[in-house]
Amino acid sequence: MAPLVNAPGQGSLLEWEAPQPVVAFDPAVMRGATLAARLSRAVSLALAECNLPREEVAARMSHYLGGGETVTENMLNAYASAAREKHAISLPRFMALIAVTGDRRLLQVLAAEMDWAVIDRRMLPMIELAAVHETEAQLKRRKEALRRQMGGSF
Repeated sequence: MAPLVNAPGQGSLLEWEAPQPVVAFDPAVMRGATLAARLSRAVSLALAECNLPREEVAARMSHYLGGGETVTENMLNAYASAAREKHAISLPRFMALIAVTGDRRLLQVLAAEMDWAVIDRRMLPMIELAAVHETEAQLKRRKEALRRQMGGSF
């Protein structure tokens, strides 16, 4: 019998991994005593991993912000440095950084502070469906408890 050969581009079922609903920076590299330090680290990682030179990121952020607001490479360097505590990134610039890098992990840094999670909108129906299933199970358990309390009649 001839050996089975996978078609080109066909994935292996054994190598499949469930999609991650929440993406976050590796906690081992996100240690910081303060939120400002963790934000600086997140900015630094996002800039390092976005495959764009900081000068280009700054130009795109300036364009995103509009209104003549300018972001420079030096500003990005300051935002990415935990040692420069007085140069925390503002919320509009943080949003511009997220828009330019497309790095959702930046938002997750903030959400994690409240024990929340940032998820893709396409996951919302699945989450609601899970909540409906959970509610159905609770109602079924309550219904059975009431039947037992009534002695099984009804």
